[in-house]
Amino acid sequence: MIPPLCFITDADAPLPIPAQAERAARGGAAWVQLRHKTLADAAFAELARTLRKLLDPLGAQLILNDRIEVARELGSFGLHVGQSDGDSAKIRARIGPDPVLGLSVEAPAHLATLPAEAVTYLGVGPVRATASKADHAAPLGFDGLADIVAASPLPCMAIGGLTAADIPDLQRAGCVSVAVVSAVSRATAPQAAAQAFLDKWSTV
Repeated sequence: MIPPLCFITDADAPLPIPAQAERAARGGAAWVQLRHKTLADAAFAELARTLRKLLDPLGAQLILNDRIEVARELGSFGLHVGQSDGDSAKIRARIGPDPVLGLSVEAPAHLATLPAEAVTYLGVGPVRATASKADHAAPLGFDGLADIVAASPLPCMAIGGLTAADIPDLQRAGCVSVAVVSAVSRATAPQAAAQAFLDKWSTV
C-alpha cells in the first residue's frame, strides 16, 4: 500500500535532515525518502541508520534514493531510482524481492521500457519546475501527468513543485500519492505542513 504522502529530504534546507524527517513523519508522512547527492556512501549509510531510528517509533518507513549498494547493505524497506541509475530489473535482482522499488518517469516514452514486474510504483514528474532538483526534466503539467498515469500499469506518485492545494488535481489525474520536498522542509512549521497535505488528501 502506497501512502498518500512521501517526504523527500532536502540537503540544502536550513533545518537538518534528521529534524526534517522527524517532523514530516510526525505530520503523517508514512514514507520518508533520504536523498543526498553529495554524501559518500559510508556517510549516507550512517545518516540512513540515524533516520531509521527516528522513524521506526513513528511508524514511518525509510526509502533510500539512488544508493543501490547501501540499500542492500542496510536491508532497506525501499529504494527509489531514476532513469539514469540502471536497468530496473537488474536493480530488483540486486536488492531482492521484498523491498519497495520506485522509478522516476519523466515522459510517456519511459513507460515503453518499463519492467513493471520489477517496480512497485512510479514517481511521475516534475509536474511543475522546482528549485529542489536543479537538473530536472521539462515540467509535465497536470495534463501530461494525467496522460502518464492513465497509461501506467503501476500506481503513480506525483512530484515537482506541488502544494496541498494541488491535491484535487492530482487525484483527478489518478495519482495515489504525492512526494514533496520544500513544501515541508522549508515550511515555517514542517509538521503542520505535512499534516495539511494529508488533511487535504482525505477530504477531497
